[in-house]
Amino acid sequence: MLPRAGITGRFQPFHIGHWELLNIALTEAEIVFIGITNPDPASWKANASSAHRHQPESNPFTYWERQIMIQSALECKDLQNRCRIVPFPLDRPKAWSSYIPLDAVQFVRVFTDWEADKVQILQTGGYPVRVIAGDPLHAVRATDIRLAFLKGDEAAWRPLLPDGVASGLPMRMSTT
Repeated sequence: MLPRAGITGRFQPFHIGHWELLNIALTEAEIVFIGITNPDPASWKANASSAHRHQPESNPFTYWERQIMIQSALECKDLQNRCRIVPFPLDRPKAWSSYIPLDAVQFVRVFTDWEADKVQILQTGGYPVRVIAGDPLHAVRATDIRLAFLKGDEAAWRPLLPDGVASGLPMRMSTT
């Protein structure tokens, strides 16, 4: 078993696709670092392979709101002792080792060009990376979840969130 692993993402919001990747990492590592990218507006940078990443409408939740969502999901499954939630400024590779040790194997599920680029970015920054193939036709898209939030369509978004996440949502987004 690996001593440490990591997963990174914007988690806008943390959904069942993220949960599944976390669980894959947990089967292979004792501790998993959950790195929240785009932790603040200054870190929102345009990227050719993911045109929406830096847009305000694609980043409605603050770092702390995302941390609370993830923590709530971990507590529902009693996994909080095996995970560490940290900011992960993807735009500042020199800072990464301050948040996630460089020996932590990064697990990345690749659905699009963005995730393939992310694999290269993490490897260039010194991380070992485990690529998990993803089927783009079955990817859970946070954009769809955010749109369902805006429409007030709880029946569409709630099933796409792990247990506990809805209770950690900011009041402006949740009907619970």
